[in-house]
Order: sequence, then C-alpha cells, then structure tokens
Amino acid sequence: MTSTRPRYFIGIDNGSQSSKVTVFDEHGHAVSEGRAALRPYDTPRPGVVEHPDDDLWTSIGEAGRQAMAAFTGDTADIMGVGLCTIRFCRAVLKADGTLAQPVMSWMDERVSVPYVHTAPDAAYVTTSSGYLGHRMTGNFRDTAANCAGLWPLDPDTWQWTDDDAELARSGIPRAMLFDLVLPGDTLGQVTEAAAAHTGIPVGIPVIATANDKAVEALGCGLRTPDTLLVSLGTYVAGMATGPRNITHATDFWTNYASTPHSYLYESHGVRRGMWTVSWYRDLLGEEGVVQARAAGLSVEDYFNAEAEKVPPGSDGLMTVLDWLAPAEAPFRKGTILGFDGRQGRFHLYRSILEALAMTVHDSATRMAAELGTEYSDVIVSGGGSHSDLMMQIQADVHGIPARRAEATSAAGLGAAICAAAGLGVYPDFDQAVQSMVRPGRVFLPSRAHHSLYRRLEEVYRDVRSHTDAIYRRTYER
Repeated sequence: MTSTRPRYFIGIDNGSQSSKVTVFDEHGHAVSEGRAALRPYDTPRPGVVEHPDDDLWTSIGEAGRQAMAAFTGDTADIMGVGLCTIRFCRAVLKADGTLAQPVMSWMDERVSVPYVHTAPDAAYVTTSSGYLGHRMTGNFRDTAANCAGLWPLDPDTWQWTDDDAELARSGIPRAMLFDLVLPGDTLGQVTEAAAAHTGIPVGIPVIATANDKAVEALGCGLRTPDTLLVSLGTYVAGMATGPRNITHATDFWTNYASTPHSYLYESHGVRRGMWTVSWYRDLLGEEGVVQARAAGLSVEDYFNAEAEKVPPGSDGLMTVLDWLAPAEAPFRKGTILGFDGRQGRFHLYRSILEALAMTVHDSATRMAAELGTEYSDVIVSGGGSHSDLMMQIQADVHGIPARRAEATSAAGLGAAICAAAGLGVYPDFDQAVQSMVRPGRVFLPSRAHHSLYRRLEEVYRDVRSHTDAIYRRTYER
C-alpha cells in the first residue's frame, strides 16, 4: 500500500553572504526556513581572504535551528538532507576533521595555486562541501561535482586522477584527499553532534549535491541546452547545460552539473554583480529610506518603481561594472559615463541594471555561438529576479521570454531535489525536477527595446578599449 504521509526534504544552501536552511515538501513548496548571515571576511594580508573562526558551520547551525523551530510537521517524515555549499573554497583539516586553519574563500589567491603545506597538523585538504559534510556525518566523503578548479580530478570519470604528475601539480598527496561520491549519493547520516548543532534530527541521510551554481541551476529547472540561466548573485553569469566535457573553450568554461556526468557551461560574468546594486542603494543612505517610507514601499521597491519611469537606455547613461578588477587587468575600475544634465539618481540605478543584463547577454551570446546553439528562453534567479523591472530588462536585452525562478532559494530547492532523487522518492533527476520545480512569471520582450539595447551593446563593448589606457596611468601612480 502506498503511504499517504507527507515527505519532506531539507535543503542546505551555504552561500557567499549567508547560510539558508529550508524544509521543502515533496512538491517543492517551502514549509519552513532559516537564514544566518556570514560574518565579514578576514583579510590579514593582501591576497588572503578567510572565513573567520568556524563561520560556515556556525551559520548553518543557526539557520538550521531556525528552520526546525518553524517546522510544524512530523520530523519522522523528513526523508533526507541535501548539502550545497560555496564553490572554490579550500578547507585544511586536522586528522579529527576540525579546521587546521580558517577556510579559504573563493576570493583567496591561494585557492588558485597548488596547495602548500603550512599547517603542521594538517591531515586533509578538501572543499567547503567536504568539510561541512564531515561536520554533518563524521565521514570523510565529498561530492566530485564541487571539485572544479585546482583539484586533481579527472573531469571525464569524476574520480581522482591516477596520474602521479597531476597529483604532484595540485600539491595534494592522495592520502590527504577525501573519498568521492556523485550527486545523489549518500554522504552519511546526521550525527548526534550535528543534530544538537543544527536541530536536524539525528540519523537522517545527508545527500551529496554539487557546487552552488550547479545546484542553483537544478533548482531553477535548467535541463535543456536551449535555455539560458542568468544567476543574479554576488557573481552574475549565464549558464547552460549539456552532456559533454568541453575543454579549451574561449568564451565559457565547463563546470560539473548536479546530475552525475553532466556538465554546466558558464559564460564570463560580473564578479561584483548584485553587490553593485546594493552598494548604490546604500550610498543614498537615509535619504532613500525616508523617501521609500513616504511612498509606503520598501527601499528596493521604491528604487525599482522610480527607475521604471526612466526610459530604456537611461537617456544615454552607461555603467561599466568593473567594481572588482579581473586578475588579468588589475588596473580597471568601474566607469559611469554619459551625463548630460537629464539624468538623476534613478537613471544611474537603471543603468546598473541594464549593464548587468547587457554584460551577460554579450558573453552568453558568444558562449552560444561556441556551443552551436541558440537560446529560446532565459530563466532568471537570485535576489534581483524579484524585481519586475530587472525581469523586463532581462527579457528586452536578451530578446526572448524571461522566466522568474519561483523558489526563494533555488540552491536550497536544488539540494532538496538531489536528496529526493538520490533517495529514490523519484525515479531520476528529471522526474524530481518536474515534480518539485514550479515555473514563475514570464516576461515577454519588446522588439523596440531589444533593438535599442543591441545598438547600445555595440557601444558598451568598446568602452574598455578607451578607458583601459586611462586607468593604467592612474594605477601606475
């Protein structure tokens, strides 16, 4: 007899700015959630960017306790936990699995070079998912799909390489690496210590996922090559999915997807994407808060409502989003140009939103050409997708329908989907996505606005060729 009891899955989303823990039902509805902000990074010297103390685990504990306190169902109906964490981090552990040194952020220069053994009691080198998976289960296992970058992983087999020279180039001896599993595999069960820390019941299976961008893509329902996903987060990029490990691409790079032996193609992106939007809102400070309050709106809704009154193209105002210069051009700075007296504060705000869309459209178009595909629609996820203005700009710039990701935490939902598929509640990942991901509102493009943005992109593409020489001169002084 088929059980009629509800089934729940916990999605852990450890992101760059906060940790979120959400309990989903088997249809993908969020029934309770908790969130805890991460502390500011420690930067004790140039190039070093670390998570202070045990902040990743501390924040997951706080968010987990909030989510479980708000959960009104029967904990016996919670089937499993999907664990999703920040990618490109590096954790160095002692033999007992505790930190030998602070976790290195994805922005830390050391994660981009081979591992150097500096902590005398270091016994393991792993990712953020490996470390947090150990804290949850006590096992030394990690998902292969979070080992992009300078890890000695064979990208075709998803196993550690057998090539001694490749291991040597990574700087990590084989004995210091965790055992690998695939997305959907079981990492272990929640230990008593982890249960006390997170509020999640002891003994529940913890299921491997992938890297945070891939898990987000799964939670958005990205399954076919003709759909583009635009992720509006601290890092903004375009993503597509496919079955091949493509090497030596020039306009994108190949990442691991949340489905075993599938891949996620990522365009070049903006490293301080939605951060720039928040920066500008904060720059106006109390004045913006007072005006929003007088209008009876949140600060975000007030800015979006006022920016909707600005015509597409922001009356010629253009923003180039180099707030964080790339490593190959450290002299670059953000650029705002085109002031002629017509523009005000909301022109500038809209121009930032337009810059995000045009930057991703340009890079995603080049990625599509190299992949030999065309996009028929675009899914938009992240906090910025809550803005109707941002969604309409995305549709107009890309010239195709733009669909809002419905889930508040797409990565959390993706983690829950991995748990549901891995535990056999659904027969495969496709069925789990079909059952748990619900489409959000669709925004249709304006032909006239798309034509305008195409013309502006041609100008936008040339700005750096003129400003680079100026910024080099100021950088060298």
